[in-house]
Amino acid sequence: MSGSKISRRALLAGLTTAPFVRSVAAQGAWPIRSVQVMVPYPPAGGADTTARILYAKVGTLLGQQFVIENRGGAGGTIGEAVVAKAAPDGYTILHDGTAYSVNGALYPHLPFDYNGDFDPVALVSLVPNILVVTPSVPVKTMADVIAYAKAAPDGIDMASSGNGTLQHLSLEMFRFMTGTKVNHVPYRGGGPALNDVMGGQVKFFFANGSSVVGLIQGGKLKAIAHTGKGRLKSLPDIPPVSDTLPGFEAYEWNGVFVPHGTPPVAVSTLNGAINKAIGSPDVKERFEQLNIDSRPNTPDEFRAFVKDQMERWGKVVKQANIKLG
Repeated sequence: MSGSKISRRALLAGLTTAPFVRSVAAQGAWPIRSVQVMVPYPPAGGADTTARILYAKVGTLLGQQFVIENRGGAGGTIGEAVVAKAAPDGYTILHDGTAYSVNGALYPHLPFDYNGDFDPVALVSLVPNILVVTPSVPVKTMADVIAYAKAAPDGIDMASSGNGTLQHLSLEMFRFMTGTKVNHVPYRGGGPALNDVMGGQVKFFFANGSSVVGLIQGGKLKAIAHTGKGRLKSLPDIPPVSDTLPGFEAYEWNGVFVPHGTPPVAVSTLNGAINKAIGSPDVKERFEQLNIDSRPNTPDEFRAFVKDQMERWGKVVKQANIKLG
């Protein structure tokens, strides 16, 4: 009889506390299984490169596998839509890039909301563009490029890696700030654009700073200036564009987001692991070789950064009347 009562009490206690135990377990342990990382761009690009360097380290730090899935298309919006609708449990994350801060201005009818469907976790990387030219073009400085463009009766042709990309927005900003005539020549990616700049079919290109170091050092391209601040460790002789055009700044950035409503423990744990990873000697050295800058940051700091980028590029998109989708 007493044994039956004890069993019943134990059973009732278990039923009462079970939700609490599950809640504590859910809040106190993340990750407890592998994490899916959506990179909404093709393999071998800037976002994919930083992701593979970063999550190899993050996975080691957290003791779980971070599995990268590339799902490119429509400027990253296809992969972004998948994460926007994923369960907010911390096991689907988005490793995105600059397009995240531009697409809202480019595509008016997206099936998700950048401000409402995602929570920021951390800024991972900043990479400036580098203005490169065909080696035979008689220019060495930004002032030379501006004078060259103003002297050309039909302006200059400048490549981009596609409509609405940061390379496109950089050339539009150059056009606005210098009053020169620039003819936009869009390509389907940075690789084809670089091939034609090396061949002289198009002579000017704001190229991703991680993709052209070897070509510059090998003499296949001439570097004029970069769109970041200070000097680059891998190319210390190249000045920033802002030395000639104050306020000119453009970065390819990568950062991490999760579906809105993801548990705070997952956000804080992932942010801490990312900050630890980007500060580790091996990741830091690899990033520096690729002209990638990184810095510790909080989710709130990253949120403010993204807001600033959206405002900056939204103005350029509107001023240039760029429309996609």
